[in-house]
Amino acid sequence: MTREPVYSLAIGVGRTVFAALRVRQTARGTQHIPDTGGAVIAMTHFGYLEFALVECATWMHNKRRIRFMAKQSVFEKPVVGWFMRSMRHIPVNMKAGADAFAAAATALRGGELIGVFPEAGVSASFTIRDFKTGAVRLAAQAEVPVIPVAVWGGHRLLTKNRKITLKERLNIPVHFSFGEPIHVSPDEDPAVATAKLKSTMEALLSELQSSYPEDGTGKWWQPRVLGGTAPTPEEAAAADAERDRRREAARAARK
Repeated sequence: MTREPVYSLAIGVGRTVFAALRVRQTARGTQHIPDTGGAVIAMTHFGYLEFALVECATWMHNKRRIRFMAKQSVFEKPVVGWFMRSMRHIPVNMKAGADAFAAAATALRGGELIGVFPEAGVSASFTIRDFKTGAVRLAAQAEVPVIPVAVWGGHRLLTKNRKITLKERLNIPVHFSFGEPIHVSPDEDPAVATAKLKSTMEALLSELQSSYPEDGTGKWWQPRVLGGTAPTPEEAAAADAERDRRREAARAARK
């Protein structure tokens, strides 16, 4: 394996931070992470640290690095952007993603693991939203499998629309479930393959939630449908739309 000092540093920092917070990580199904060759790693997205948590779990299993697809704006930040480029993550222009798609497909054919969030954004309701078809289209074009990954508990460390105290972040159980590889043929309908991926990830998530060691009844981090106080999917969607409206108005005012 080629040495990548910046990526190794990032993993070391992440593991140190998670250890300092005493995050209790439990991973099942890691045998499904390929030891060699390309694969699309498709993850649930309830918080801002899933990428780091999944990478740490992957690294602990077989020392493989994941190249994540992330918004172009992240790469434009002075320090963070340099780290992202150094770790060979892939910038995505949300209004014109063809270049990012092509770069990811090339990386997959070259044997890389590419991390994607099929929901294309954090779900503040902590339920799985509708998926974009990009993950399965990437896998089909590069002729690699999709590895579905559900993460539960990571949103309790850092998530959207919630200020979390340091005390609340201590001793959090974070559970992962890596599902069996899903193979998508080039002639398969992307919508059908995406529906299969979503249902698989919903099943993995349900298993994690049912076996989670802490009762979420009445808690902010538990979906409303499971007895928590998180926003409903409709409330979360309305909040997202309002936030996007304010951002667009702010951009227009700066012009």
